[in-house]
Order: sequence, then structure tokens, then C-alpha cells
Amino acid sequence: MGPRSPLGRTHPGHTVVGSRPMSTSIDVVINGQPRSVEEGTTVSVLLAELGFGDRRVAVERNREIVPRAQHATTALVAGDHLELVTFVGGGL
Repeated sequence: MGPRSPLGRTHPGHTVVGSRPMSTSIDVVINGQPRSVEEGTTVSVLLAELGFGDRRVAVERNREIVPRAQHATTALVAGDHLELVTFVGGGL
């Protein structure tokens, strides 16, 4: 017999876990590549997930620059087009 839901019904093969809402993903385009991210993802969270860490990254969202000071408060929405550019130092 499977686990019981809060309403007392059984669900064979399924685990019932609390009443947390399911996360929703949205589709965005990053440097020309489609990608799904969790709804509510901010620019700074995206950069961390992509492994940019503390590196300086210029972010363009729908053809507008997102200032670094706004990365933590700028949430992505479905259909956003982002261009991410890193800076590489060097010289002779």
C-alpha cells in the first residue's frame, strides 16, 4: 500500500511530501542558447549557477545593460534574452 495523502488517499509508488508548491521553470535565452531556469531566478543567482563566481561579467537583458548593483534584485522572466560577456585581462 502506498503513502497516504493528507486527504487519506493512497498513491502507489508516490511519496507525498507536505504541501510545498512545486517549483516552476521558465525559458530564457542565454548567449543564443535556450535554457530553463527556476522562476524567480535573479541575475546574480544565474551567474553563480553558471560558475562565474566573483568574475566581472557584463549582462545585457533584452538589449539593456543590467548594472552590477542590480544583479541581485533583477529577476528573470520567461522569454528574456541575455548576453553575458566576461572580461579577460592580459598583455605582453
